[in-house]
Amino acid sequence: MSADNPTPTVLGILVLGRNPTNWLPGACIQFLRIDGIQWSDDVADEELIDGPLAQMLRRIDDKLAAHNRIAVDYKSDSIERRISLYPQVALQQLVRNAIMHRVYEGTNTPVRVYWFNDRIEILNPGGPFGIVTVANFGKPGYTDYRNPNLADAMRVLGFVQRFGVGIQTAQAALKKNGNPPAEFTVEQEAILCVLRTKL
Repeated sequence: MSADNPTPTVLGILVLGRNPTNWLPGACIQFLRIDGIQWSDDVADEELIDGPLAQMLRRIDDKLAAHNRIAVDYKSDSIERRISLYPQVALQQLVRNAIMHRVYEGTNTPVRVYWFNDRIEILNPGGPFGIVTVANFGKPGYTDYRNPNLADAMRVLGFVQRFGVGIQTAQAALKKNGNPPAEFTVEQEAILCVLRTKL
C-alpha cells in the first residue's frame, strides 16, 4: 500500500466504508426473533443489520431494546420497579464482543443474534485467539484481541472500554436481573453464547 496505490484495510472498510458488506460479505449482524423455542418455529421479526460500524452497533442496540419487554411493577411496593427480560448492558457487552472478536476474513458468516421465547443465541464466527483457549475462555484475566485496531476504534467511538471485562460485566448484570449465567460453547471455528430468561 502506498499513497499512489491506496488499498482499503479491513478496519477502514468496517469503520469508514459506506457498504462494508460489498467487500466483506459477513460484516453484518443477522437478527431473528423466533416466536417459539425451536429453530423451525415462525419468525416474528428479522433484519440484516449492516453499514458502517457505529451505525450497525446503534441499530442492533435499538433492535434488542425493542424486543426486550419491560414489566412495570407498581403494586408490590411504594415505588414502581421496572423489570426487563434481559439486562440491556449484558446484551450490549456480548453482542459487541462478538463483533470485536470475530474472524472477518475467510468466512462470509455474519454474527447471528437469534432471539427465541426462552433464550437468545449469539453466534460469533471465529474461536479463541492468542492466550485465550477453549479451557480458559471467559475466565477473568484471560483476554486477547484478534482485531486490536477494531477494538481500539470501538473504544474511541464509545462502544467498549477495552478493559477485558465484557463477559464478567454481562454475567454480573444477568445475575442482578435474575437471569441464569450466560452459557458458552467454545470451538475453534465459532463461539456460541446462550442467554436464558429468568428462572
